[in-house]
Parts: sequence; C-alpha cells; structure tokens
Amino acid sequence: MSQQQTLSNQRVRPPIRHIGLLGGTFDPPHHGHLLPLQEILAQLPLDSIWLLPNHIPPHKAGTHASAGQRLDMVSLLCGDNTRLSPCAIELERASPSYTVDTLERLRHKHPDCRFYFIMGMDSFLNLPQWHRWQSLFDLCHLILCERPGWQLDEAQPMMAQLQARGQKAEDGLPQANSGKVIEVPITEQPWSSTEIRAALKHGELPDGAMPKAVGDYIHQHRLYRHR
Repeated sequence: MSQQQTLSNQRVRPPIRHIGLLGGTFDPPHHGHLLPLQEILAQLPLDSIWLLPNHIPPHKAGTHASAGQRLDMVSLLCGDNTRLSPCAIELERASPSYTVDTLERLRHKHPDCRFYFIMGMDSFLNLPQWHRWQSLFDLCHLILCERPGWQLDEAQPMMAQLQARGQKAEDGLPQANSGKVIEVPITEQPWSSTEIRAALKHGELPDGAMPKAVGDYIHQHRLYRHR
C-alpha cells in the first residue's frame, strides 16, 4: 500500500470547535441574556454559543411558558446572529436538568467540541450546592461573567477555586480541554425574567427589555397574563 493510500485511510480528526453554553429557564428570554453573550463573543474567539432552555429546573417549581414556547422565544432572541443558536438537549429528557448530566451528554454527542459553561458570579459562589459540581471541571471550562470593578471576597470558599483555575479573557482560550475559569467583564443589565413577567401580567413590557420579535411572540400567544 502506498503512503498516500495509508494517509487517506487514516481518520482525519475534525478541528476543535469552541462552544459556549448558557443554561436557564428563559421564561422569557430578554436582553439581560443576549447583551452579555454579545460581550463574551467580542472578547473570546468562541465559534458559537448555544442557549439551553431547562425542561425541569431542579431549583424551581416549574415554568410559566411551555418548553416549546421557550425554545421558540430563544430562537427569536438569537435572531440572525450566526454565532448564537438554541439547543434543545435539556428539553428532550423528563428528568431534572442537572448541568453535569447535560455536559456529559454533550461531550458524548459532540466529541469535536470543547465546551465553556457561562455563569454569573452568584452562580459561581453557589456552585458547591450544584449536583456533582466538582465534576464540571472535568467536563468544561467556566466563563465567569464579572461586573467591572467587582472583587471576590477573600473569605469566600470559592476564592480558592478561582485562584487555582482563573485566567483573564485577554489571555485567550485555554489549551486544556477543561478545568479553567475564564473571567470576562460584562456590563450589568437591568432586566430579569421575574420583573418582566410581573410587568407582562399587567399588560406592560419594559422598554428595551427584549428584541421586538420576542415581544411580538409573547403578545401573539398571550403569555404571562392573568389566568
């Protein structure tokens, strides 16, 4: 067999894709989700960010809009940004949406991808309460969204993790497959899904809270109104 035939018979490994992940109920999705993602994409060379609506959030009683409606709204939130896309993997199962389980499935399903799970500082500080939280560092990197000028208290138990694993956004993406905490400064946003639902309950929508397409979908389907 010639050298050329030997090379052609070898499996060519696809290039690694760097994928950010943002989980949540997205009930509804809004600019408080979208604008930080745009800032992350401006600072890190991720190929894409996937938005993962939860099916059964383990820390909440349920959702107000259905799984299908929330997935539709996430699609509208992504709009024509080719680096943002919805991912329905958590909606496909009937058990609670534990992040570590989702990451294990994603790693198995997409072996050519390196994953970066996005979270805010509050979630990071509460990470020890998450299901099998230490396994997250074996499955992905974390992208830690920080408000400019914010400093983590030295007495916080998670400070040791940040000191051991942390790196700045300007350092680029890690060479390792998992285990780093990438600190990315973002602009604090004034919107929350809870406050938006409260306004929508009375037929109001805060100005600038979400893209028009998402607001139109909510009004069309009469979501979050008095029952």
